Amino acid sequence: MENQENLVEVFRQLLDDGLLKKWYPLVIDRECGGYFTNVASDWTLPPEQEKMIVGQARHVWATARVAGWLADGSAYEEYARHGFTFLRDVMWDRQFGGFYQIRGRSGGWSDVRGWRDEKRTYGNAFGVYALAALYGLTHEAEVLEFAKQAFCWIEDHAYDPRYKGYFQFLTRDGKVIDLSGEYRSVASDRDEIGFKDQNSSIHLLEAYTELYRVWKDPTLREQLSSLLTLIRDTMVTEEGYLRLFFHPNWSPVSFRDSNPEVRERNFGLDHVSVGHDYETAFLMLEASHVLDIKNDTRTLAVARKMLDHALVSGWDSELGGFYDGGYYFKGVDHCTIVQATKNWWAQAEALNALLLFARIFPGSVYQSYFMREWEYVSKYIIDWENGDWFEGGLDKEPHFRSGPKSHIWKCTYHTTRALTNCITMLGGGSEKSREEMEWFIGHWRTMKGDTFPAAMPSRSS
Repeated sequence: MENQENLVEVFRQLLDDGLLKKWYPLVIDRECGGYFTNVASDWTLPPEQEKMIVGQARHVWATARVAGWLADGSAYEEYARHGFTFLRDVMWDRQFGGFYQIRGRSGGWSDVRGWRDEKRTYGNAFGVYALAALYGLTHEAEVLEFAKQAFCWIEDHAYDPRYKGYFQFLTRDGKVIDLSGEYRSVASDRDEIGFKDQNSSIHLLEAYTELYRVWKDPTLREQLSSLLTLIRDTMVTEEGYLRLFFHPNWSPVSFRDSNPEVRERNFGLDHVSVGHDYETAFLMLEASHVLDIKNDTRTLAVARKMLDHALVSGWDSELGGFYDGGYYFKGVDHCTIVQATKNWWAQAEALNALLLFARIFPGSVYQSYFMREWEYVSKYIIDWENGDWFEGGLDKEPHFRSGPKSHIWKCTYHTTRALTNCITMLGGGSEKSREEMEWFIGHWRTMKGDTFPAAMPSRSS
């Protein structure tokens, strides 16, 4: 790849000086445990510091990841262990089990977003993800036992044995929240109650993949395999994008036949989320590989279709970068962009997916798209002056230049994965990480054969 050596050094600097050293140890809360949630644009800490399981777990995962990836990651191992203690002693409900969705800074009750004592499968998935990664680093029995406990809690409370898949909304004592029961949630996401969703499903896939790397349990394997099949064959459409929400029996939630006001009001439940599509393509390949499914051309074909659909439907052919959202309007055979912003996490995941597919399919268009995506990220997303990444592309949302560095949904998870994976694919990283990546890529190269035509070029947006 052109300028590969230079790009490795640039990415290393972005990871080390522009990301890790900016965040850590700044966000380590030595007084109350865990990690600070909110960080202002100038890297100061505001007084409001609620702690959500997703962010806390993502910090554990990211620090455990780099601790094993760097030549000397001892400091980051300590940061990961610090977060583990908070997950174990504060975020985990000792009476009913499961991770709370939200806690106050010191671990008490919080009314942020109206979550209170409720639990979410999405958040519990990230708890499993973090614990599995930390066990992969430390090999400490206590960490694995905690991961097993969290896995079993999800299976016991969120799994749907009738239609398969998982319910997202749970009360403190682990009962599924639906519209027919007496319990009424006041949470900010309550419009999604009663549905199953792709987002918690793909991150359960991610978490169970990480756990199966270190714990070859037959029940875990069965559930991971079931999730992969469900996402690939039920959630992904023929066009190559993920439907977002489903009724319990997996009939899709759609507002295509509704009037514009109703359709727009329910945009969150029914649209094309471009970044989730190629993120999921990567996660499916990871899951299949860890499961060691032989000759899984089905998963590779669907994953590639998802990336190709994103390039055709969601790519900004003028400035580069992927848009946030589109829609298939009734009677129109292509996806129309309706949310033209470009959030940071989707651009990070794009770097990872495009470079991976460029390696699996040498000589394809993915290599040039990777370089164009990098040019976009470099110009509009990365804060070269102050460090880290802006929350959204400045070409569309210039106000993010002074936006916060961290909040309840923004930390180091997507960027750490993208940068460590890209550095490794470009020939950097430790010998072990390069060997593992080459094994992963080689696994998919061997089965691509001649059945995969060149990716479609993007149309003008």
